[in-house]
Amino acid sequence: MDVRSLRYAVTLADTLHFGRAAQAHHIAAQPFGRRIQALERELGTPLFARTSRRVALTPAGERFIPRARQVLVQLDALVEQAEGPRQEAGVLRIGVLGFGLADLWPDVRDLLAARCPDVALTSVELDWENQYDAVRTGEVDVALVHDVGGADDLALDRVLRMDRVAVVPAGSELAEAQRLTDADVDGRRWISPVGGLPGLAEWGDTPGRRGSVDVRSPSGVPTAVATSGWLGLHAEPARRFFPHPGVRYVPLDGPPATVAVATRPGDRREMVAVFRAAAAADLPDRNRSGP
Repeated sequence: MDVRSLRYAVTLADTLHFGRAAQAHHIAAQPFGRRIQALERELGTPLFARTSRRVALTPAGERFIPRARQVLVQLDALVEQAEGPRQEAGVLRIGVLGFGLADLWPDVRDLLAARCPDVALTSVELDWENQYDAVRTGEVDVALVHDVGGADDLALDRVLRMDRVAVVPAGSELAEAQRLTDADVDGRRWISPVGGLPGLAEWGDTPGRRGSVDVRSPSGVPTAVATSGWLGLHAEPARRFFPHPGVRYVPLDGPPATVAVATRPGDRREMVAVFRAAAAADLPDRNRSGP
């Protein structure tokens, strides 16, 4: 049982509407519903009675939701206490989606070590579905996310803007192309990034058919392409950070990918502020296309 599922259940109990509850958490209704179902399976009992017209709490839900609220209140109090402005030492938990800061990692680590020498860094691997919620729930202190919108409640510092590339099977006739256009890939089948974020679908909008080959994080794209023979999308640094003998990375026309540092707006700790500043240093020079 995870904190995110508790929050989803409490919101659904407040709204009694799957669509509105999912919207409150900035995800699509389908992955939201899967989370509720998984929680119910874990508990061994339904929390919500569903019909075509209404959603209602079951007796088990009536007993469970007040306790879940209490747990979340206590957890939020602990997180708020931990974020006190005087805390300068400790562990900075960094959520990382895909390659994160790519080539910027050494500079950011050095600056953080110089400004906050007593802070240890730990990383938590994220996927598209939890990249924002890991910050909201306090699982991580900062997160390096694929900025696709849907996080208006978080502080986002955009730090990298990169061309997108098509990930194509090494044996495909597209593998030797210098650059691909929409016309070049029209009608091809594409693997699908899974995350329930509307902006993710918009960024990955490509002509052709998407199918049932799903990937939950950028690191899984090359293997999914190599095994399925379909096409995938990525950002340009993937060719260096996720090399795979079964795929080639070919520049593709379309909207760039943006990496952002996500934090909670009320987090005033020095180590968080220093990480944000280090990641955003010399920002104008990084917002460029091409390798």
